Amino acid sequence: MNERIEHCLYQAGLTAQGCWDELDDYARQGIEKFAELIVRECVNRITSYDLVPGHSAKWEDIYDIHTRLLQDLGEELKEHFGVEL
Repeated sequence: MNERIEHCLYQAGLTAQGCWDELDDYARQGIEKFAELIVRECVNRITSYDLVPGHSAKWEDIYDIHTRLLQDLGEELKEHFGVEL
């Protein structure tokens, strides 16, 4: 469990900070999986977003730059929350 996800759980009132180890395995795995699925969904939405639907050749360079930026942002989110896709 990534420290950032645990902090988000604490902020949501789902666990007291530092008490994560006191939850039983079933609860811990369920909460962890739920948080991971949210992060995955966010990353998937960001990295598959089409900035210029039906873009033409003149937009190709701009489109490629934006696509790379979105991919990089997705990677940063995965790293920040400790999620592997």
